[in-house]
Amino acid sequence: MRLGVFIPTGNNGWIPSKASPQYMPTFALNRSIVARTEAMGFDFALCMVKFRGFGGETKFWDYTLETFTIMSALAAVSERMKMYASVAVLTLHPAVVARMAATIDDVAPGRFGINIVSGWNRAEYAQMGLWPGDHYFAERYDYASEYVQVMKELWADGRSDFSGKYFQLEDCQLGPTPASHIDIVSAGSSPRGREFAAQFADFNFTDAPGGPEGIRAANAELDAACAASGRDVRSIVLRQIVIDDTDALAQSKIDAYNAGSDAVAVAHMAGNYEIDKTGTSSAAAAAQLGALNSAAITNGLLAGSPRTVATALNEIAQVQGTGGVLMSFDDYHETVDRFGAEVIPLLDFELTLT
Repeated sequence: MRLGVFIPTGNNGWIPSKASPQYMPTFALNRSIVARTEAMGFDFALCMVKFRGFGGETKFWDYTLETFTIMSALAAVSERMKMYASVAVLTLHPAVVARMAATIDDVAPGRFGINIVSGWNRAEYAQMGLWPGDHYFAERYDYASEYVQVMKELWADGRSDFSGKYFQLEDCQLGPTPASHIDIVSAGSSPRGREFAAQFADFNFTDAPGGPEGIRAANAELDAACAASGRDVRSIVLRQIVIDDTDALAQSKIDAYNAGSDAVAVAHMAGNYEIDKTGTSSAAAAAQLGALNSAAITNGLLAGSPRTVATALNEIAQVQGTGGVLMSFDDYHETVDRFGAEVIPLLDFELTLT
């Protein structure tokens, strides 16, 4: 099974709390994370794309790195791990991204992929004059579908005359074309999101809450979409890792993080979700954030002693249709190192890079 690391390209990683580790998203930090996780046998690294943070006392995600730049640099200083850059499809033309991907494939042959972000956060794009209007909430996967088709045509043929609702190309050319397959991944978990992944992606990222039962349900939805598309797409489960000597000590960490929650930043996150009224996973996430009373750690948590964490990962690996786990960490120094030293030796499954 594949293990992936969700690298912290936004300040303070993934926990909007005054009590969690505080750090800026530097190349040096992310190079260290990639080097350490690659040595452990991790298969891939993925970064988010973000253009506007959520403020608050922690200035959560007000500082973020550009995705293709950082992943190209990390590809050049790594040896085996695959690097996935996230693209916000409203910000870059697919022909430009196709050329960027072909270039990075030359830097690290066969080790580059793209995470498609269809775009739900209106404020991010409106600040740049790129928001098409709120009708886009319901159309974003249609837009993303054309986007990926343009890229795939250029990669396969070196030219495209694609003509659709959103993109019209006239003898658009790409050379050189990538020598390797460029993976496409997508984090959609609504029915339309899973349909998009089944049609165009190689992997579908999913929160899949509720342990193995939740993962089975998510995989069943993806399998149904794949049956319609005639393709085989595996899920990648997202989990946030918190480790301590015992389960009780790990829970104490979580309690401290939640007690120090940056309520302003969390409220801004929820407010951005709530703008989307289409009933997709974004709206569901908003409801969950509200129900959790501004908790800093909301979902996808995998916490406890090293043995508890390893047992949970072993259970995930047994769920049919699961291709891997993408993990974020509360502490990208200590927790990452403890994961390598104390969790990986307890795993029952073979890592793809070992």
